[in-house]
Amino acid sequence: MVQENRRSFIRKSLFGGVALGSMLGAPIEDAVAAASSNVNRASSPSKLKITDMRYVTVEHMGRACSIIRLDTNHDIYGYGEVRDGGEVKHALMLKHLLLGQNPCNVEKLFRLVKPFGGHNRLGGGVSAVDMALWDLAGKAYGVPVWQLLGGKYRDEVRLYGDTFSDKDHDMVRSKVLSRVEQGFTWLKMLRVFRLLEGVPGAQNPHKEGMLTNKGVALITDYLQMVREAVGDDMPLSADHFVGRNLANMTRQAKALEKVNLAWIEEPINWSQTDDLKALRQRIDTPIATGESMFARENFKILCDAQAVDYVHPDLATAGGILETKLIGDYAEDHGIKHVLHYAGTPVSFMANVHSAAATNNHRALEFHPDREAYPRWANMVTTTGGHSLTKRGFAPVPDAPGLGVELNMDHIRTVLHPDDKSVFASTEQWNSF
Repeated sequence: MVQENRRSFIRKSLFGGVALGSMLGAPIEDAVAAASSNVNRASSPSKLKITDMRYVTVEHMGRACSIIRLDTNHDIYGYGEVRDGGEVKHALMLKHLLLGQNPCNVEKLFRLVKPFGGHNRLGGGVSAVDMALWDLAGKAYGVPVWQLLGGKYRDEVRLYGDTFSDKDHDMVRSKVLSRVEQGFTWLKMLRVFRLLEGVPGAQNPHKEGMLTNKGVALITDYLQMVREAVGDDMPLSADHFVGRNLANMTRQAKALEKVNLAWIEEPINWSQTDDLKALRQRIDTPIATGESMFARENFKILCDAQAVDYVHPDLATAGGILETKLIGDYAEDHGIKHVLHYAGTPVSFMANVHSAAATNNHRALEFHPDREAYPRWANMVTTTGGHSLTKRGFAPVPDAPGLGVELNMDHIRTVLHPDDKSVFASTEQWNSF
């Protein structure tokens, strides 16, 4: 009977995919009501109220990833995800603000919780709540999240495939060629600092954070090896450099110009705007930054200063689905490209896909799982529209309501994080804070 009520509610509130992007300043329920005034509903989305927040924490890539669920009085719920490596308490502390609220007032509720977010993993709670609200709103109105953002610019989102760096060049070459065989059209080499670990003479002992010529050459030769393996036409990026300061990264980036990288990632801390701008003016290799930044106002500083070539938010830190789209829109107005950092479960992956689909300026979304890791990752969910999560280096944009996924609880129970094996247990203690 509960399931039938849920189906009836969704069916009676379906409004046929009306784009709401032009009305995001108003409560979303009012926008939809205006667009669907001829629809006869026995139960209106305006009657929805949030009744609970619960969570389950899985282990992914050695880190905790907490998936939250916002429940309502109509048995419709929404999923969100706390940033990988973050703490679920950053979402739970927001619960008392949400209880009794209409989840379809997404922007209003985001403004309510936004002051409790922050940079790095401190943005994880606000971002998780935002994802869950959009999932709920999409389910309530029977449309995919991208439709609520104003529509989509693309039917599939390009992925850039990650490969961890290693001193074993033959192994790395094999892994990147496997990525190419899987259909990826953009690659990134992770953690190039590993190449210098335990190598005598690679770092200057008298100048902290400075590489010697030997250290610069090790990284340059390594990335040149990858370039030769994948060819000149494949966009290739790299991250986690040693010596993230203006002097050192100027030397490193100039040496890497022959590799023709699509970008160097986080070469200098994002808060050092003047140094980032100076580096951009000195080198030809593009710069991407932003994975640790919360809220669009901080990205505006980088864009206004023309300090980067790519804004690179992590949606699970930046503030969620709409905030990340607006970061991309602002960057576009300033001639700066938009790419997405991501390292979580399929829940936050789909949040990224919807946001990217609705962002004209978007270029590519990060993707970690390789062939061996993919089943463990993908089996955490089932898709509600029959779409696949990924296909030949791209993510199909679903037409299913909300985020378009449901948790596969049989599999979820096999990947619970060892530090917290509770499964959507009561969080009554967070009802007041």
